[in-house]
Amino acid sequence: MRSFTAVVNPTAGGGSAAKKLFALARLLREAGAPLQVDYSRDLAHAKDLARAAAARGDTVLGVGGDGIAGTVGGALVGTDAEYAIVPAGRGNDFARQIDLPTAPEALVDLLLHGEAKPTDALEVEGEPALGSVYAGVDANANAYANKTWLRGRASYTWGAVKAVAAWRSTTYTVVLDGTPHEYRAYAVVAANSGYYGYNRHVAPSASVEDGLLDIVVIKESSRPLLARILLELESGTHVTRPQVEVLRAKEVHLSATRPLRYGSDGELPGHLPITVRALPGALNLIRP
Repeated sequence: MRSFTAVVNPTAGGGSAAKKLFALARLLREAGAPLQVDYSRDLAHAKDLARAAAARGDTVLGVGGDGIAGTVGGALVGTDAEYAIVPAGRGNDFARQIDLPTAPEALVDLLLHGEAKPTDALEVEGEPALGSVYAGVDANANAYANKTWLRGRASYTWGAVKAVAAWRSTTYTVVLDGTPHEYRAYAVVAANSGYYGYNRHVAPSASVEDGLLDIVVIKESSRPLLARILLELESGTHVTRPQVEVLRAKEVHLSATRPLRYGSDGELPGHLPITVRALPGALNLIRP
C-alpha cells in the first residue's frame, strides 16, 4: 500500500483546502494508508516539502489550486517519485485536463489503486510547470483577479474586463523550434494542458502525452470581437476563428515590443522574454 505525504496550501480556495484534506485523510486512514500532512508557508517551502517526502519514498499529494499543483509537481519533475493532485483551489484547471474525480471517495480510490503514468510537463526559464505559460491580456487579467475581493469565476471575469480596457497594441516575436513568426496580438499561450483561467478551454487539442506544446495566438482585432473570443474560451470554439492561430512546437521563445508580464500555472513569475520547453513524460502522475 502506498504511503502519502500531503503538501498543502492552507489558503487555497479561500481555506477550503484544509476541509477537503480532512475528508480525504479520514478515508485514506480508514483504508490503512499512512498519511503525513505538511502545510507550506510559500511556494519555495512547498518544493522543499515535496522533495523531502519523495526522498522518504512517499507518494506526494499537492493539495490546493493550480499554483501548488504546478509547484509541487514541478519539484518532482525528472524524478522517480509518484505524484497526485488533490484539487482544492479556485481554478483546478490541470485537474480538469486529466479528468481527475472530485468526490472524495472516487479520488481516494484512484490514489490507492490508480496507476502513476508518465505525464508531460513544461519548463519556463529553467523552472518546471504543469499547465501553461501565457503572456498578454490573460496574464494581466490574472494579476487583476489576484487583487480583487471577488472569488472563483467572478474574479477572473473582473480581471479580464480590466485587462481588456487597459490593453495597448503589442507585437510579439514567437520563435517555434527555431523558426521566427511575428504577430500583433492580445495574447500568446504555450499550453501543455488545455485549460487555464478557471475552466477556459484555451487549447482544446492540447495533450499531456504528446511531448508537444500547443501555441495559441489570439491576434489583434476589435475589442468587441476580443470580448466575444474571450467568452468562447469557455467552450473552446474560439479556435475556429481566423483571429486565432494554433501551432505546435517542442520549444517556443516569446518576446514583445514592450514589457509584458507572463503567467505560469496561475502564478506571475516575471516578464518577457522567456523560453518555454516541453518535457515529455517527465512526471509520474497518478491519473485516470
